[in-house]
Amino acid sequence: MRGHHVVAACAMTVLAGMSSCIAAEAAVQFADGAATFAANCAVCHGAAGAGQSGLAPPLTSYPARYAAQVEGRRQLALTLLYGMFGAISVEQQKFNFKMPDFSHFDDRALAAVLNFVVFDLGHAPSATPPLGAEEIAAERDHALDGSAVREHRALVLGIIGG
Repeated sequence: MRGHHVVAACAMTVLAGMSSCIAAEAAVQFADGAATFAANCAVCHGAAGAGQSGLAPPLTSYPARYAAQVEGRRQLALTLLYGMFGAISVEQQKFNFKMPDFSHFDDRALAAVLNFVVFDLGHAPSATPPLGAEEIAAERDHALDGSAVREHRALVLGIIGG
């Protein structure tokens, strides 16, 4: 499942009421996750996960670091399942936003999106194991609100040094 595929990634960008579609051909490891990301996440985080100033943080460094730690992996799952809101800092930038929850997606789809973010956008080391649907399923039993997810993030940053 973790093979290289060449896909055309298309993300919708809404700017001043106009939509444009950016198609880029790139080798990705998690094509299913790329498609779900393009349809649901790219509008805020950008097609390449670089974020948008004042709107949504970049996803190109922290998720890959999180995936190397047990609590970080939990943070990734919790963020997608329950969203997150409140003030955070990422790469010396301040964000105060409300990320929606994506709990309506099944566990396999959420794991695929996280693996796309961690490996294709964040370039995690190959020694980092991909996230599994079972890790997402385990966090469904720990329902949190978006504020508690942000508080858990602070704990994770203390562990990984961020």
